[in-house]
Amino acid sequence: MANAKQIIAAKQLGVVSIAPQATVLDAAQVMNEKHIGALLVLDGTRLVGIFTERDVMRRVVAAGEDPAKTKVRDVMTKQVAVASPHTTCDELRTVMREKCIRHVPVVESDTVIGLVSIGDLNRAVQEVQEETIRYLEQYMSVP
Repeated sequence: MANAKQIIAAKQLGVVSIAPQATVLDAAQVMNEKHIGALLVLDGTRLVGIFTERDVMRRVVAAGEDPAKTKVRDVMTKQVAVASPHTTCDELRTVMREKCIRHVPVVESDTVIGLVSIGDLNRAVQEVQEETIRYLEQYMSVP
């Protein structure tokens, strides 16, 4: 089974982040451009939060805030669950389920090396399942 480092390596997408002083409008534009649902909020190289589609809906749109004037630091999620590069798919799935989140940053030696989404996790699990099915089909077809 894959681990967090293998999942982010397969994505071939580097760390996509935004500064805390950026506006929500800036963040939404980056998310749309990259076709992603979350941005890591970095102050230099230090992870200070995560900004997700859920944050936009709950803390900006539903609150009637102006995205062009609202700073990411004011509406981001500050308590971020993180994983190590060796965190397994099962462990990632447990964290996501228990905390009701869809994105987990991967941190190695205090440096963010990527982000695993629930979609990435589902894709990795599906690949393992498809490989298992191929092996079983080969096994069953041997005379």
